[in-house]
Amino acid sequence: MRDFQLPGRSPVRATEAMAATSHPLATLAAVEMLRSGGNAMDAAVCAAAVQAVVEPQSTGIGGDCFVLYCPNGQGEVLAFNGSGRAPAAAEAQWYLDRGHDELPESGPHAVTVPGAIDAWCRLLEDHGKKGIDAALAPAIRYAEQGYVVQDRVAFDWAESAALLAADEHAARIFLPDGKVPLAGELHRQLQLADTLRIVSRRGRAGFYEGEVADDMVSRLRALGGLHSLEDFAATKGDYVRPVGTSYRGYDIHQMPPNNQGLTALIMLNVLSGFSLDSLEPNGAERFHLEIEAGRLGYQDRDNFIGDQNHVHVPVEQLLSRSHADQLRAEIDPARAMTHLPRLELQPSDTVYISVVDRDRNAVSFINSTFGSFGSGVVGPRTGVVLQNRGSSFRLAADHPNRIAPGKRPMHTIMPGMVTAKGRAIMPFGVMGGGYQPFGHVHLLTNMIDFGMDPQEALDAPRVFYRQNTVEAERGVPADAIAGLRERGHQLSIATEPHGGGQLVLIDWDKGTLTGASDPRKDGCALGY
Repeated sequence: MRDFQLPGRSPVRATEAMAATSHPLATLAAVEMLRSGGNAMDAAVCAAAVQAVVEPQSTGIGGDCFVLYCPNGQGEVLAFNGSGRAPAAAEAQWYLDRGHDELPESGPHAVTVPGAIDAWCRLLEDHGKKGIDAALAPAIRYAEQGYVVQDRVAFDWAESAALLAADEHAARIFLPDGKVPLAGELHRQLQLADTLRIVSRRGRAGFYEGEVADDMVSRLRALGGLHSLEDFAATKGDYVRPVGTSYRGYDIHQMPPNNQGLTALIMLNVLSGFSLDSLEPNGAERFHLEIEAGRLGYQDRDNFIGDQNHVHVPVEQLLSRSHADQLRAEIDPARAMTHLPRLELQPSDTVYISVVDRDRNAVSFINSTFGSFGSGVVGPRTGVVLQNRGSSFRLAADHPNRIAPGKRPMHTIMPGMVTAKGRAIMPFGVMGGGYQPFGHVHLLTNMIDFGMDPQEALDAPRVFYRQNTVEAERGVPADAIAGLRERGHQLSIATEPHGGGQLVLIDWDKGTLTGASDPRKDGCALGY
């Protein structure tokens, strides 16, 4: 139990249903959907649509999504890959011939075809009680009538001013009067409201065909992009089989490649050989083991993960106990490894949504345009911000993530699901681009190894290893920082918080739900 004399908040507890998101308006929309007869999938899509308006730096209908779903909280966990693909004309040699040594982080060549709207429509048709029109109604209202800019949204928005100013249509919408909106100010996206209405009436076809698709493709091609109307019309998500591992008696489920979820599972397999519960939760010993397991897991990610429709990914081998034993043997509890290559990891903006309804349908839902405001390219008439997920591709001939026609890039956004004895225990997620495997593992070990309640587990301070430096949040104790330095780690204090996260914990015996939302974002959990 937390100390009620110190800053913080309690987890949210209820019996019927629970939703947790990184924005209060999205959480409220999800709860209203649940109370009006919708189920967890209806609520998750509704929340994602609201966030596509009110968190425009993090997500949008020009992005992608991934979903893990456990119907009635029992049996098989379903997975849906709603990530988009490279244009059919996107040959690696085309970029090399024009002097590119890597894919740009912004502009048309960073854009893959958005997969989110296709995924939303398909998931509602297959698993929802209400249609896309009901799911989009709150988002349309906020886009047209306006929404108040929240504090973390304003913080992130300000950092993207230069990117937005570089595109006249982005600047017109997101730099009103030439300035970034401040926290507490009202903002509208009238063109996006019109686009959402078209999708509300016509469903998937309203986005991938007709005037909306024409606006996006025309803009991309005018900027030199390779996209075509046929690329958009052909967009289709897939049901896939999750990957998973067992950790301390719990089954942890992740998306398969092209998703990086495998990285968190490798880390858990490595850490399973250490007695973490004997360590100080915020001590140097615990952080060191997490960092080293992460460095090894990310090395596997960068060496092997790509689109399985294009390359072979040795999933079983990477998740084998023998592989974990081999990696674990490389870790010295007293000293940082020196033989691993530099990790070029980047944080990014994402929204994660966790919902459980009265029937215990459990949804773990993540949606993103990758970098803040994605590619910076905005549809002139539609107001759609296009993602920059294509910047994840590589151009090296022997790399599993090399760009190719119709190929999906290696993806960072990871929904998570915990089950035990065939029942859903917790849909969860931790946002933050490359940070996400670290975040999943830190959250899970906080709860499983150290017995933290859901809110404590999200509140706890974090570290992130990237560019050969451990970036420690200000909440990491001074003695832990000193201990990491003694082990040979380079340390810096993080300039921004690491990620954000949400979860809903199901207690089947008590018939209760417990929700939590990360203080690093603006959101909350609500239930009834």
